[in-house]
Amino acid sequence: MPPLIAFAGVLGGLAVVRWAYRTAIQINRELEEARLARGAEAARSSEIKTLRRDPVTGAYRPG
Repeated sequence: MPPLIAFAGVLGGLAVVRWAYRTAIQINRELEEARLARGAEAARSSEIKTLRRDPVTGAYRPG
């Protein structure tokens, strides 16, 4: 009976390792997509006009 318990433990351990590996791959894929989306958003933000200080009034205006 003990060899059967050991074999079942090994199979259970392999199942846990497989699940953890697949989860890690999925999380890394999602993080990479988020990183690429943030990079695309930064590229679009270059189209936004920056604020420049008006020397007369001291107020900041799009320029």
